[in-house]
Amino acid sequence: MADNLDLVVLGAGPGGYVAAIRAAQLGMKTAVIEKEKVGGVCLHKGCIPSKSMLRSAELYHEMKHSEDYGITAQEVELDMNRVQQRKNKVKDQLFKGVHHLLKKNGVAVYEGTGRILGPSIFSPQAGTISVERADGGENDMLVPRYVIIGTGSRPRSLPGLETDGNRIINSDHALEMESLPESIVIVGGGVIGIEWASMLNDFGVDVTVVEFADRILPFEDPDVSKEMTRLLKKRKVKVMTGAKVLPETVEKKSDSVSLQVEKKEEKKTLTAQRLLISVGRRPNTEDIGLQNTSVKTEKGFIRVNEYMQTAESHIYAIGDVIGGYQLAHVASHEGILAVEHMAGKNPHPIDPLLVPRCTYSRPEIGSLGLTEEEAKEKGFDVKTGKFPFRALGKSLVFGESDGFIKLISDKKTEDILGVHMIGPHATDLISEAGLAKVLDATPWEIGQAIHPHPTLSEAYGEVAMAMDGQPIHSA
Repeated sequence: MADNLDLVVLGAGPGGYVAAIRAAQLGMKTAVIEKEKVGGVCLHKGCIPSKSMLRSAELYHEMKHSEDYGITAQEVELDMNRVQQRKNKVKDQLFKGVHHLLKKNGVAVYEGTGRILGPSIFSPQAGTISVERADGGENDMLVPRYVIIGTGSRPRSLPGLETDGNRIINSDHALEMESLPESIVIVGGGVIGIEWASMLNDFGVDVTVVEFADRILPFEDPDVSKEMTRLLKKRKVKVMTGAKVLPETVEKKSDSVSLQVEKKEEKKTLTAQRLLISVGRRPNTEDIGLQNTSVKTEKGFIRVNEYMQTAESHIYAIGDVIGGYQLAHVASHEGILAVEHMAGKNPHPIDPLLVPRCTYSRPEIGSLGLTEEEAKEKGFDVKTGKFPFRALGKSLVFGESDGFIKLISDKKTEDILGVHMIGPHATDLISEAGLAKVLDATPWEIGQAIHPHPTLSEAYGEVAMAMDGQPIHSA
């Protein structure tokens, strides 16, 4: 017998489960369908496990340099088994938390694969949903008024560089490593590639990063990319930019893998124990019944309007399946936006210039809004300020003094156009920039806010004053 619902969400990642909870709060009878585990990629194969391992790497680095703080720690050793145990403990705790939230809000959870069957006499608008149960039981049939597609994404591969989980791996494989290689080549110098480069370097692995673009982190402000490149090289990470990998040259052996890289018509052979492919993610839009709908896709990504509606007004899509930033916090907000729109709440569309972007490397990167290049390309007469973290007492106390904060504004209106930082706890600090942008604050207004001393947040007050060439603590 079919179950009639207000909303069915395909996928229970950070977009899907948040959307379901918000729908339940608005009085909608809601169900989520998840073929793996609620929490999605972010909780089980992305954000949380990788940041847990990054924290272990960071602490390992700090303990090896504990004498700088007057603490002698002898025979500091890395136990990857314990690193994995801690990672799994964190995941399990949050997994239980998500289950509890869904149950608390009365959201039904179906474990299996959901497919849109198309319009029926029961559901002429959104279409009946079939659930192929994970336990092999009889399929469930759900009849919703609305559908949200939030099926997420998976790591992309390159033709000729298909992963085997052994010599050639992706981030999913890397998260399950029981032992570390002595060396690794990372293909891709984007956010994920740089996080892995930083982590593995701190774990003692010989790391080489190969990036096709002319700089790593090509979507960050060039000043940030330049600083991260400098700091990685200082840590003995080899960084090759403007380099093209030649998949046809890959040679796998029992204990290594090699391939050639071409840069400025010169070829170089790279050899390591493992090759990590980190070239973005592809949407999970196959086998969910899109062929039974009028939903449009482009390069596999579902096309939506500013309210997350597809070409069929009763079917919405959110998160990685629609492309864009492919960030967990964006997916969550998209889920809330979609639900509030279908509920007639007239929500505001998401402004991409208000989305904070984070890289959890050492040091961290936080950014929001336009880069200096982008602002100039859009015709703004820009005004910039920069302040180094090394000038802050808290940075020196932490022993993390590399990096800076950069503020970009419109010289004519004083509107903030972008904030970019690389340094200690940048992923936490970037939230103040988000609030300032939402409130349409000017650099002068940021400078008027009293930032406590000694803190890292003082950088905001200083960079605001640096806009007019009047920072207090910068030489």
